[in-house]
Amino acid sequence: MSAAEAVQHGAGGRNPHVLAHSPKDNVAVAVIEGLAANTRAFGVVTENDTTFEVDVKHDIPIGHKVALTELKVGDTLIKYGQDIGKVVAPIAKGEHVHTQNAKTKRW
Repeated sequence: MSAAEAVQHGAGGRNPHVLAHSPKDNVAVAVIEGLAANTRAFGVVTENDTTFEVDVKHDIPIGHKVALTELKVGDTLIKYGQDIGKVVAPIAKGEHVHTQNAKTKRW
């Protein structure tokens, strides 16, 4: 199944809650409205069509990121297999990654 089919139909008939773009990513993006805390989110890595699960600890708005690993202050955030910023407050696996705990390295 292609990444596009996985997004449309979900691997094994399941619709994904989150998408990562590369196996290197340590964050994934919520692709459904209302991804609620305490959900075991089903995810797809679009680069290679592998799947994963992550236990979501906070409500995650659509388009926002969730941590796929434990992240400590100073760690680099990886999305699309690329550096997208740094961690400025500890982030547990499954937590919302946003401006309260992540910043661009530009400023």
